Amino acid sequence: MVVETLIRVDQISFSRQGKNILDRVSFALKAGEFMTLIGPNGAGKSSLIKVILGVIRADAGRVHKASGLRLGYMPQRFVGNEFMPISVLGFLRLNQRIERDFLYETARLTDIEAILQRQLRALSGGEMQRVLLARALLGRPNMLILDEPAQNLDVNGQMHLYQLIQDIHQQQGCAVLMVSHDLHRVMKESTQVLCLYHHICCMGQPEAILKDSQFNDLFADQMDELMATYEHHHHHCHDD
Repeated sequence: MVVETLIRVDQISFSRQGKNILDRVSFALKAGEFMTLIGPNGAGKSSLIKVILGVIRADAGRVHKASGLRLGYMPQRFVGNEFMPISVLGFLRLNQRIERDFLYETARLTDIEAILQRQLRALSGGEMQRVLLARALLGRPNMLILDEPAQNLDVNGQMHLYQLIQDIHQQQGCAVLMVSHDLHRVMKESTQVLCLYHHICCMGQPEAILKDSQFNDLFADQMDELMATYEHHHHHCHDD
């Protein structure tokens, strides 16, 4: 069975104010895959996401999208206008027509049923991220793009959100492209890891990435903790 390629990024280069942000970046994401994009701050991760979304235009290269592609996007953060009263429900319906049953089904899935009537400006960080995830799902995407979705959450909030993303990926079968700094979570959930530092340093399955010298150089300060956690998790799986 041939698995459909949803997007193919082909030799994308992008610079700003004379500085090279992306240098001949190429990769493909197939239906059902969970790819995590990692790299140091300033490596070009958010710029790559914006090129894929069509928000910014690359200097060279192309992004090929499958004809049936339905993208759902969750930004790093969203700050509602404190002077504009809008409820969570109003925000979810903003600029789109959604079947009522599907909207409430998505609210249940993302654990926001209880806050639908609350004002957007009154939400906690974790609640806001779940609302953004719900809005991304309302277009019935077959690919989700998540730009550091758990960056501003506490540890419990991060774990809750990552578990939710994992459940959605498994239950709905949509492909996921997620930018993350959380290496432990990356190694646990991803089918593919792409390590970016303006160019692609390495790419592959988590087990292979851990052995890559460029990956080890970039994340040297986190490697001891990461290896201990990952080896324990990996060993535990074999014992089951």
